[in-house]
Amino acid sequence: MRSGYVVFLVGFMGAGKTSVGRALGRRLGWEFEDLDDRIQAREGRTIEAIFRESGEAEFRRAELAALSDLLTGSPSSSSRVIALGGGAFANQKSRALLASSGAPIVFLDASVEELWRRCAAETNSRPLRRNQEQFRQLYEVRRSAYLEASLHVDTEAKDVETVAGEVLARLGFNRQADH
Repeated sequence: MRSGYVVFLVGFMGAGKTSVGRALGRRLGWEFEDLDDRIQAREGRTIEAIFRESGEAEFRRAELAALSDLLTGSPSSSSRVIALGGGAFANQKSRALLASSGAPIVFLDASVEELWRRCAAETNSRPLRRNQEQFRQLYEVRRSAYLEASLHVDTEAKDVETVAGEVLARLGFNRQADH
């Protein structure tokens, strides 16, 4: 697939995929990419606009296309940490694409109460965060897919740097990696 090393981060809204991904990239000296940024660039509009104007089904199509491009595009020699949106890994086709890449997939998890609290504290909009009951139901539906990831790291009540250190250790990297 690629000559650089790739690690994927998956999990529900508020799990810390972007924050932990940035910390991992910085500590390892790797590039960080959020799949949502790639989707927005490809589609020429924000995630919120895609949901509002075209619906969730169209967003999932765009998400799968962006993931496919990422995995089959021009080879990259740079190593990267890639954060996927909360629903990407819940899609069977996306899971199959990721599994075929052979790259480690890290599930960042916390209790649904902690995830809700984190999302409620954010200023950005999340199209699928409507109310706490709907949030809980969506988490429960997706969790079985997340558990198919190669590694599972609990983020409950931990800061970003602690979680990044745990991910590095679980991947077999030095906790203080900075190369």
